[in-house]
Amino acid sequence: MAQPLIKKDDDRDDEAEYSPFLGIEKGAVLQEARVFHDPQLDPRRCSQVITKLLYLLNQGESFTKVEATEVFFAVTKLFQSKDIGLRRMVYLIIKELSPSSDEVIIVTSSLMKDMNSKSDMYRANAIRVLCRIIDGTLLTQIERYLKQAIVDKNPVVASAALVSGIHLLQTNPEIVKRWGNEVQEAVQSRAALVQFHALALLHQIRQNDRLAVSKLVTSLTKGTVRSPLAQCLLIRYTCQVIRETGVNTPTGDRPFYDYLEGCLRHKAEMVIFEAARAITELSGVTNRELTPAITVLQLFLSSSKPVLRFAAVRTLNKVAMTHPLAVTNCNIDMESLISDQNRSIATLAITTLLKTGNESSVDRLMKQITNFMSDIADEFKIVVVDAIRSLCLKFPLKYRSLMNFLSNILREEGGFEYKKAIVDSIVILIRDIPDAKESGLFHLCEFIEDCEFTYLSTQILHFLGDEGPKTSDPSKYIRYIYNRVILENATVRSSAVSTLAKYGALVESLKPRVFILLNRCLFDSDDEVRDRATLYLNTLRGDGSEAETNSEAKEFLFGSLDVPLVNLEKSLKNYEPSEEAFDIDSVPKEVKSQPLAEKKATGKKQTGLGAPPAGPKPVVDAYEKTLSSIPEFSSFGKLFKSSAPFELTEAETEYAVNVVKHIFDDHVVFQYNCTNTIPEQQLENVTVIVDASEAEGFAKLAVKPLTALPYDSPGQTYVAFEKPEGLAFGKFSNTLRFIVKEVDTSTGDVEDDGVEDEYQLEDVEIVAADYMLKIGVSNFRNAWEGMGPECEKVDEYGLGVRESLAEAVSAVISILGMQPCEGTEVVPSNSRSHTCLLSGVFVGNVKVLVRLSFGIDGPKQVAMKLAVRSEDEAVSDAIHDIVASG
Repeated sequence: MAQPLIKKDDDRDDEAEYSPFLGIEKGAVLQEARVFHDPQLDPRRCSQVITKLLYLLNQGESFTKVEATEVFFAVTKLFQSKDIGLRRMVYLIIKELSPSSDEVIIVTSSLMKDMNSKSDMYRANAIRVLCRIIDGTLLTQIERYLKQAIVDKNPVVASAALVSGIHLLQTNPEIVKRWGNEVQEAVQSRAALVQFHALALLHQIRQNDRLAVSKLVTSLTKGTVRSPLAQCLLIRYTCQVIRETGVNTPTGDRPFYDYLEGCLRHKAEMVIFEAARAITELSGVTNRELTPAITVLQLFLSSSKPVLRFAAVRTLNKVAMTHPLAVTNCNIDMESLISDQNRSIATLAITTLLKTGNESSVDRLMKQITNFMSDIADEFKIVVVDAIRSLCLKFPLKYRSLMNFLSNILREEGGFEYKKAIVDSIVILIRDIPDAKESGLFHLCEFIEDCEFTYLSTQILHFLGDEGPKTSDPSKYIRYIYNRVILENATVRSSAVSTLAKYGALVESLKPRVFILLNRCLFDSDDEVRDRATLYLNTLRGDGSEAETNSEAKEFLFGSLDVPLVNLEKSLKNYEPSEEAFDIDSVPKEVKSQPLAEKKATGKKQTGLGAPPAGPKPVVDAYEKTLSSIPEFSSFGKLFKSSAPFELTEAETEYAVNVVKHIFDDHVVFQYNCTNTIPEQQLENVTVIVDASEAEGFAKLAVKPLTALPYDSPGQTYVAFEKPEGLAFGKFSNTLRFIVKEVDTSTGDVEDDGVEDEYQLEDVEIVAADYMLKIGVSNFRNAWEGMGPECEKVDEYGLGVRESLAEAVSAVISILGMQPCEGTEVVPSNSRSHTCLLSGVFVGNVKVLVRLSFGIDGPKQVAMKLAVRSEDEAVSDAIHDIVASG
């Protein structure tokens, strides 16, 4: 019996909640399930027991094979009851128990009888259960009944059959695809749900046929869809067709746009919103196309329904990232939403206003935000902080009020992610707005005085070490830094010691004071702090006598690490202590996620390099060892780079072939990894005939054939070319040539006679990225300044029409094949300009640094400024040539 409701006292925060399933156990429920065997069934009690079993199953309780079988057979006896409520519970428990194929037969006849029953409720549920538990062989027996159910006059039965078809399409697609005519007829149904489910199933049946989907959309957009749910689906399918075609009509109009615009006048709100959202998400949408959608969304902003207000403001928030001017007409309506009772709506409204507002409205918005920040959760606060950062970068002259706002909320209560978002925003503003540096650093210093997060304290200390010495009065930050040595944990104390050392290295007047503070750190209780203090004192020559900081000390403290940390860690783990010291130059510089990135085809063995042993040894060393052991290639010198394998055949063909490009200073070697997938054949004298007619200047030097290629045993054949001086690109056509010999699969004997045959492969290209190693630098600014301007080359380029700034950045990075630094490959979604930093090593071991500055010039026209610094002027020119020709 349920407990009475407990009255909530004023002093209590939580009300005691009662659950009808409180304390139930699997063993007790299984005992109760014996009521299913009673001669006189009690439908009410049986339904209660099934409810408990369903609860246990949905809570993750596992039933043994024996327990599940016993429950299943007991449940089948309940088919003799005529109680409608109990029959529905029986359907549910059978679906959840998922009986095995030999058990399904027990209930198949009962379910098929129900499927042909005069009761529509029995028919619909029996169809759902049958389609859930039977396999393909039994499905063919009931296929005729399912087809009839799809066009049944009762919408409940038709929907059940259609939804079952959607599920069956994942396991038995060939059977379901035969129902096309019936599903097409169901699409014309007057029942809303039937039309919705029929359209969903028909689209899934045709989804791999682009032309069929286009015809479906074309026919249905002429007004035969009445169901609002189906209309929403059709709008989504229409957008898919628009994306895939991407071609405008000769008159310049977008195909199907008139249909989307017409849906904005539909009587159902869900259809209106779906159409408006679809228009705003069209690729390359113009302001003229946006206007009707924005007008509809503006009306929704004043709706009495919270869900409509939320949907409208969220959509407008996304539009504001790319078309802020189109949303400005809605600003007055959105300002009224700042005080909305739903905090999600208020947050989206304020962030949208921050993106679309002008400089004069900033102060007013700041006052409104301050009043409601304390009422929202951290996740919404982070959204607001990101919007304020974007606004500050948009209006740099307003940095004072925005920086003060960020510093005020930084001192309030909040979780780690929220505080980190604020600190990251302040750091970005300091870097991008020079006038904000002094006040921003001061706010960060105040924050670490009472910061509870070790990660943020160390991040801020590192930033103070980079930026503080460059300010007009670096000495004022020393107190805040040394306070961390006295008051914080060992991790923060270590960071503070490193920061102090940077001030001693860069600010001559502060060196004596820094030496005194570092000497005090020698008595710290933590060995890491003591070790750092000793190291920095010796590096700065601060053993009691004032000495001038030399360039070696600065390089040690601020110099970039030229090797990836992952590779350094791996090399240190493999280093065995000996008389020979660890050499950092032996650490591989190329970033590799795994030793051999060879691709495996489904059901086939690896077709990659077989010679090098598996393990932590770098992939370039493994390839180099193999190539140097081949006499034809031993004189080529040190291997510069090996590419990832590139597939030259489809996944399920007779022969699987991929190629790895090995780049030397003056040569290129193509390694073809081959696998024979036909058991009845053995290939012999396997070579690849390479046509270099489209690769000007490349001269073939050597070919190393593969003697024999048995079934499913990978092998390699090589072709070497001498490349011309300078940058050389080209396309190489490939044909696999071999002798086929029949194999007796029972004995393994190979026939003596064979037939010569050929197999056409995909082309291989040598591109600019093949001559570049992806090698990052830990501090790009210091590496850039250390490289010097002697070999710097700067020029500007027009990149033409691009879908977005992010696409332009990604395209240039792909062409150059360099490593993005400091996360600059990520472009903020609302940015109209962006700077990307790249580093790498060009063939010949020449270090290269690139600074790319992108900007949107006109409608979708992207302009780029390219600055290159390297150790060789010819390489800097080569990078510009690559971009100019790309």
